[in-house]
Amino acid sequence: MRPLPALILAGLLAALASAPGAALVARVLRLEGTPFDTARLLALASQHLLLVLGGAGPAILLGIAVGLWVTRPEGAGRALRPVADAGAAAAQAIPPVVVVALAFPALGFGAAPTLLALALYAVMPVLRATIAAVEATPPDAVLAARAMGMREGQALWRIVLPLAWPAMLPGVRTAVLLAAATAAVGSLAGAATLGTPIILGLQTMNELLILQGAAATAALAFLCDAALGGLAARLTGGQGAAIQAGGDRT
Repeated sequence: MRPLPALILAGLLAALASAPGAALVARVLRLEGTPFDTARLLALASQHLLLVLGGAGPAILLGIAVGLWVTRPEGAGRALRPVADAGAAAAQAIPPVVVVALAFPALGFGAAPTLLALALYAVMPVLRATIAAVEATPPDAVLAARAMGMREGQALWRIVLPLAWPAMLPGVRTAVLLAAATAAVGSLAGAATLGTPIILGLQTMNELLILQGAAATAALAFLCDAALGGLAARLTGGQGAAIQAGGDRT
């Protein structure tokens, strides 16, 4: 999604999630229950965002590192590419709520199980975007670099990555978006996230709290998407339109 529509959606959902907005919706839909305080919701949003960054960050680094490793023409990495891809796909196939449920006996309650779930869930889009971007790098550019005397590592850092990273950005963007949308499950393990109002709403049969938590989670996800989309367009200059198209297809 392009930055401006995503930003508009984020604003509308944030207004809906606020206590006044939720109270208005409650009157229109005749829902019972007391809205969640806006200040508390903002505090949960900041903690939710920290979990997103803490979970998606390692996943992005791992996805890029493995993607570069399995695309190198020399070494054992290329032979293990199917294994790496299958592993990333398997990690994403496991629902984050299952990872949280299985991990908290060993990792304890709180942020740790959530961070693990988010990291596992976000690796695949970065890995596949990195592989596709590196393989789309013009071979002539790499051959010219090697002909100039660059070693494999030098060609990677000086030629391949500068050419490939704009096409890698949609994978990073998708990883952060997935993490923002799914971090709410951390509340099941006691982490402070925007899933907290949802859990409280389910426990007290308060539909208004469920609505607020869902709207706030979606608003933060759209806000992250808009921020990264704008950053991609700014960093890539004239290539911004191509990056946005790639992000929409992802």
